[in-house]
Amino acid sequence: MSPAGIMQLAVALPAAASVPIVITGRSPNLREAVTLVTAAIVLLLVGSAVPAVLAGDRPEITLLEIMPGLTLTLRLEPLGMLFALVASFLWLITSIYSIGYMRGHHESNQTRFFACFAIAIASALGVAFAGNMLTLFVAYEVLSISTYPLVTHTGTEQAKRAGRVYLGILLGTSIGLQLPAILWTWNVTGTLDFTKGGILAGEIDGPVAAVLLALYVFGIGKAAVMPFHRWLPAAMVAPTPVSALLHAVAVVKAGVFAVLKVVIYIFGTDFILQSSASDWLVWFAGATILLASLVAMTKDNLKARLAYSTISQLSYIVLGALLATQSSIIGSMMHIAMHAFAKITLFFAAGAILVAAHKSEISDMAGLGRAMPITFGAFFVASLSIIGLPPFGGMWSKWYLGLGTIESGQWLLLTVLLASSLLNIAYLLTIPMQAFFGKPKDGTVHTRIQEAPTSCLVAMIVTSLACLLLFFYPGPFYQLATIIAGGQ
Repeated sequence: MSPAGIMQLAVALPAAASVPIVITGRSPNLREAVTLVTAAIVLLLVGSAVPAVLAGDRPEITLLEIMPGLTLTLRLEPLGMLFALVASFLWLITSIYSIGYMRGHHESNQTRFFACFAIAIASALGVAFAGNMLTLFVAYEVLSISTYPLVTHTGTEQAKRAGRVYLGILLGTSIGLQLPAILWTWNVTGTLDFTKGGILAGEIDGPVAAVLLALYVFGIGKAAVMPFHRWLPAAMVAPTPVSALLHAVAVVKAGVFAVLKVVIYIFGTDFILQSSASDWLVWFAGATILLASLVAMTKDNLKARLAYSTISQLSYIVLGALLATQSSIIGSMMHIAMHAFAKITLFFAAGAILVAAHKSEISDMAGLGRAMPITFGAFFVASLSIIGLPPFGGMWSKWYLGLGTIESGQWLLLTVLLASSLLNIAYLLTIPMQAFFGKPKDGTVHTRIQEAPTSCLVAMIVTSLACLLLFFYPGPFYQLATIIAGGQ
């Protein structure tokens, strides 16, 4: 099959699979088999396109021409390939995890969950393969809408309220800020195509470029740059597999991916540096990194702490994009993958703790590690990767982000990155340490608590091992990142 055909099928297959998932809803085993088989096929399809991209092939296909020069187009290129690899692989792993979690936690509306999950992955792959800003915007909006039923899955008043915040902020920023930026770009350039070197150089000057870039950065609400971040902790009311989807597989990664696409293909890194368009925006990203880390330290609820950790880590990627140096772009792209594998492991562990021990507050987890060593061992490994310590994959992305701040002469921002890593230690490592070596506050011993269902453990083991393997074998993600950073 041609790479262009692979793109189309990879996007269409998950969306199409939502139909048999609904039809087989009365037979959970069959429904989940459809999900797993589809996810495996999509992963194989996406993986089969990697050699062509590395060889320089950039296939493109137009799905719909709205008017001359304004189309819905799919295009295969290295940045999209990286995001698609992460999303397709983690969809399969999250589906395995979800089976154990949804059954173990006796969740209702499981068929709707798996169907909406499939549509969300289809739209995430649409974002990954978007050939222009219009296509990305359409897929981005479908992703927001398709994940709303997942956020409000439990149907409680709290879930509905969180869903309103979720959809309100994401749609509000995209329609109120991102869409005007897209229209402005079309007006001054006559195109929305993602083009090597960007399309805005020579069309707008520095101060105007700074305003337009701000509209994009804040308009892409899924990137969660403060003050447009509240939707993310609000959405933690959803089941843990949904939290994993939001934080690692699709939603937030679609946001930072979109920021990278705008910087690289709409503005162009050379124009960003020459126009100083991002000079003041980098401080919003830096402030978000630190402030979110500080808030995370105050949260006793495990998912809430992880939510603010994600807000901080996303701004690492935004910061790297806005610095627009070769090293910072490499670091940002690699952090999409490195953070995804580590953060999904942390959320898998949080869900396993809830299913097996019915605990969600960190203060109640003292001594729990002796009853759930696999879960807290995986949490420990993922925490080290988030912190950026060897031998785990997170070290490489933070290394290149740090080099990017040095290349830019931004020593204060390097200090921000280092301070944030120290805060990562404080709010993450204390959790497994307390679980393994702490004593329960009521003096009880967790003798009746066992590990979560097998499928949950398998998923956690795979993603935590990936954190280790990505330190020794970062090759595929590094190659894709260097192609983009080198301007190819």
